[in-house]
Amino acid sequence: QVQLVESGGGLVQPGGSLRLSCAASGVEISGYNMEWYRQAPGKQRELVAHIEYNGRTNYGDSVKDRFTISRDNAKNTVYLQMNNLKPEDTAVYYCNIPTPGYWGQGTQVTVSS
Repeated sequence: QVQLVESGGGLVQPGGSLRLSCAASGVEISGYNMEWYRQAPGKQRELVAHIEYNGRTNYGDSVKDRFTISRDNAKNTVYLQMNNLKPEDTAVYYCNIPTPGYWGQGTQVTVSS
């Protein structure tokens, strides 16, 4: 059974940083592209960051130059380093394997003073 478990969310002040982790089990992520999505209340889920199996990355326009996605295949884990957080980054963040379509349960990130 495939499981993706996100962790690292929480409450942070504007300008602060958080690092999210997505630990996979039941699947070896080394051969897969991995993604982070987020969903804010009343909004559609949006793609935040994407990392290919070869390490190539791309980002949503709203997080470029602030967020960094990375992977540690030996730990079967994907990370999202989030810097200079803004209130509009508040959302539930989800880990995703786009093919064949596995999702984690999400972790809440709240940016507020």
